Amino acid sequence: MESRKLGKRLHRQLGRAIADFSMIEAGDRVMVCVSGGKDSYTLLDLLIDLQARAPIRFELVAVNLDQKQPGFPEDVLPAYLAGRGIDFRIVEQDTYSVVKRLVPEGSTMCSLCSRLRRGALYRVASELGATKIALGHHRDDMVQTLLMNMFFGGRLKGMPPKLVSDDGRHVVIRPLAYVAESDLERWAALRDFPIIPCNLCGSQLNLQRVRIRAMLRDWEREHPGRIDRIFDAMARVVPSHLMDRNLFAFDALQPTGQADAGGDRAFDEDDAADPCGSPATGTRVVAGPRRRAAPPLPEEGSP
Repeated sequence: MESRKLGKRLHRQLGRAIADFSMIEAGDRVMVCVSGGKDSYTLLDLLIDLQARAPIRFELVAVNLDQKQPGFPEDVLPAYLAGRGIDFRIVEQDTYSVVKRLVPEGSTMCSLCSRLRRGALYRVASELGATKIALGHHRDDMVQTLLMNMFFGGRLKGMPPKLVSDDGRHVVIRPLAYVAESDLERWAALRDFPIIPCNLCGSQLNLQRVRIRAMLRDWEREHPGRIDRIFDAMARVVPSHLMDRNLFAFDALQPTGQADAGGDRAFDEDDAADPCGSPATGTRVVAGPRRRAAPPLPEEGSP
């Protein structure tokens, strides 16, 4: 019963994210990046099931980047992927040695490792003719990235569900955008995925992201639902109440003669008291032009 209920929620959230952001279209060839962690295993698992039920046809190809970390179990992913009957490619590129050579001992390796990994995956996507690159980032990753940029980068910038890659040649999608990490942990345990730990960066316990994750989990224990509220805020942007002159024409601001109950409020107490998170009447929510949502994809168990 628990597995069925959780599975339906995960499939529903995946389908809603894909529809909301037009992530997958008819004829797409989706390259699913599989690292051997719970997130990418779950992403591939859900997409394989979706492919069989979706009203549109699209292809999947799983790709793993073997970075030649010492002790990496090279047989685990090929055996798993072959068992799922999916087309896959294992890409061997020794980024581990490059990172160890260039990054001083004790320093964070993630930035360089991430750049090298992205470059390799973009190259492979071109070779495979992939139209989309699917990554396993989830809701908590997106909130953590927002706070990291605020606390350490001094900017309001997050991790979008869909974007154009650094090289301008690929579309990157994050179909797990609406999924909580705790649900991914439960699903991975229920499905008994052969998890492969990341020994390259997993030992760096003082990473900024680890600190942010711990802070968020403390907040969630003290105030359940706080992560959801922060996540919702990323889709309810009010440029007139921030300070970016590129987003709002402060120099041209003039009185309109029309009353606006939310115009001069710094904190929307009505919203804070609303458990459904719907905007209070009169609040100007501006998040760019809205597009008509794509038809919803079927949920688990539907014909």
